Amino acid sequence: MVRCANGALYTGITNRLKDRIADHNSGRGAKYTASFGPVKLVWHKKSRTRSSASKLEAKIKKFSRAEKSKLIDSFLPVPPIL
Repeated sequence: MVRCANGALYTGITNRLKDRIADHNSGRGAKYTASFGPVKLVWHKKSRTRSSASKLEAKIKKFSRAEKSKLIDSFLPVPPIL
């Protein structure tokens, strides 16, 4: 999950996190982050499979902003990218 420059939270999945953050910040990421970047990584979790990552992404996207903030706060500082 990243925080955009406008304060919005964007959730997605990738198997190359460092590159994806760079993509978002260069305008090559999602259309939304291209409009509201730069972004800062605020939370991430490694999943065993793409399917489990997609399920978690869908669940998080349904969270309220307060629930997302609670999730982010429970993991600060941001765990290192593995």
